[in-house]
Amino acid sequence: MTVRVTDLPGGLRVVTDNMDTVATVSLGAWVAVGTRHEDLSLNGISHFLEHMAFKGTERRSARAIVEEIEDVGGHLNAYTARESTAYFAKVLQDDLPLAVDIIADILQHPTMEVEELEKERAVILQEIHQAHDTPDDIIFDWFQATAFPDQPMGRPVLGEVPTVSSMPRDTIVDYMRSEYSAPRMVISAAGKVDHDRFVDLVSKAFIKLPNSNDGPATPIQYVGGDYREKRDLEQVHVLIGFDGVSYTDPGYYPLAVLSILAGGGMSSRLFQEAREKRGLVYSIYSFAANYVDGGLFGIYAGTGADEVAELVPVICDEMKKLELGAPDEEIARARAQLKASTLMSLESTSSRCEQAARQLQVYGRPLPTEEVIAAIDAVDNDAIVAAAKRLLASAPTVTALGPMGKMESYEKIRERLN
Repeated sequence: MTVRVTDLPGGLRVVTDNMDTVATVSLGAWVAVGTRHEDLSLNGISHFLEHMAFKGTERRSARAIVEEIEDVGGHLNAYTARESTAYFAKVLQDDLPLAVDIIADILQHPTMEVEELEKERAVILQEIHQAHDTPDDIIFDWFQATAFPDQPMGRPVLGEVPTVSSMPRDTIVDYMRSEYSAPRMVISAAGKVDHDRFVDLVSKAFIKLPNSNDGPATPIQYVGGDYREKRDLEQVHVLIGFDGVSYTDPGYYPLAVLSILAGGGMSSRLFQEAREKRGLVYSIYSFAANYVDGGLFGIYAGTGADEVAELVPVICDEMKKLELGAPDEEIARARAQLKASTLMSLESTSSRCEQAARQLQVYGRPLPTEEVIAAIDAVDNDAIVAAAKRLLASAPTVTALGPMGKMESYEKIRERLN
């Protein structure tokens, strides 16, 4: 196994995954802070902070940050999720010290100048408006809000216009100081990287992180329900889902295989029945979203107002059929797809970098590939049946946007799934 971990004084963890056959390194900082850690009045602050980290430090202007990394042919980016925020780069192996220095700089010494903050506030507000104008984006926010109502986990990652518009600079600065602490951060690298050298670089660069740890977020509580909005669109966008499982739940791998069976590819049941056989959709797929203490399973489809009345019963019927299990060859195909995607991701330095960080945050240790493959191979018909029954025992979450046509009521959908 090529993965090594070092715990530094103060709680910062460093992980590397060496790949001798490449000439590049992907690296980054994964912070266990995201949307679910925000109070209602602060919704969107994690994403706002992610933007502001790139807008200048005590040593670098916003332009200097991007020019320095691009001068060596590298690239720098970030994202905010519901449970974490990540800042990452990819460079040639000789430029690793520069990349470490830049990431450490933006996370410890951002100036957050008022002028830059106001410009970025305007950018984020445009991003929110764009999401609201994109049906197959906004429906996922509604799905999350309906599954987890009145909870941080149900709020949008981008935040809402009122909160983002009124968020003061001091609040963002204080949030970073309190939440971006060493115990909540993992520094990860994958590619042509020497572990001891990387640890030395990190230990010298990340010296200004606080050592506080506020502990876990409030546990999530799945509720489910129904939310629909009529809009003059060419298609109706539909999401139907259920209570899912956490990363550490024994049902994690069975649900992952079930998701492929249901709607994970062109051979999946939903694609074959809804698109190939009936011509009801262009796009239909299922997904399993996992969190540290729960999850969601969902099925997305885009269809016409005339077709939605037929499509929804098809989705319900296919989910009910999974309670009866599946032929061995179908389960074997789904397992093969999951194993292939797992192994193919190992060819990417970026994927391996993120995987090492997330596994360390979620499981407290890197997971050997052999252990993951064995867990996938262990999924049999009994596990698929149990996973399907567990899903359908929960109240469904239904969201829809567009011309509803004769889409069935929530009560009728729930009745079909019982």
